Amino acid sequence: MATGPSSEAGAMAAGGGGPAVFLVAVNGQIESGEFPGFDELYCKFCFVYGQDWVPTAGLEEGISQITSKSAVAPTTLVWNFPIEITFKSTNPSGWPQIVVSVYGPDFFGNDVVRGYGAVHVPFTPGRHKRTIAMFVPESTSRLQKFTSWFTGRRPEFTDPKVVAQGEGREVTRVRSQGFVTISFNVVTKDMKKLGYDVSPSDMQTPCVPIAEGIHKY
Repeated sequence: MATGPSSEAGAMAAGGGGPAVFLVAVNGQIESGEFPGFDELYCKFCFVYGQDWVPTAGLEEGISQITSKSAVAPTTLVWNFPIEITFKSTNPSGWPQIVVSVYGPDFFGNDVVRGYGAVHVPFTPGRHKRTIAMFVPESTSRLQKFTSWFTGRRPEFTDPKVVAQGEGREVTRVRSQGFVTISFNVVTKDMKKLGYDVSPSDMQTPCVPIAEGIHKY
C-alpha cells in the first residue's frame, strides 16, 4: 500500500511553503546483451510509470542500431544506446520501469523478438548497473510451435509494456533467453522535502523510506 508524504511536508506543500512535486532525472545507456546463438540484434525501450508521474524532458521510448558480435567480444552484443528522461511526481507509487525488447532476424530473415525484460529505475541517487534476465513467450502447443516456425510469426506481445504491468502474465508461457545490461545515473530533487528518504537506510532518519511508498505497477 502506498504511503503518502509526512503530514508536515504535506501541510508545507499545501500552504505554498515548499515543493508540491519531486523530480527524478535518469540518464545512462543500454550497454550490451548476451543472447547465445543469435547475432545482428537491435533493441527497443520504453518507460512504464504510474498515473501520478509525468515526463518533463527526454525520450520515453527509442530504438537502437543493429549490432553484431565481434572477435573481441564473441559472446556480447554491444549497443551503448543512450537513455535520458526526467519525471515529476507527487508520490513514489508507480515508480518508473524501463522495458527492453530485443529483436533480430530468424532463419527466413524475418524480424522476431529475441527477448523481453523490465527493471525499475533505481530508487537511490547515484550510478547503478542492472542486468535483466530476458524471456520470450512460447506457443502453447506443438502445432502452434511448428506453425510459428514455418510462417516466421513467433509469439510476441502486442504491447511490450505488459511486461512491466504483470496483469495476465501468470497465464503466459515463457522461456528464459538472454541478458541485457543497463547503466543508470539517477538524480532526485525535493524528495526529502516531501518526506521521502532515498538515502542509504539510517535508523535515526525520521523520513518515510522510499521502498514503503512503492508497489508494483
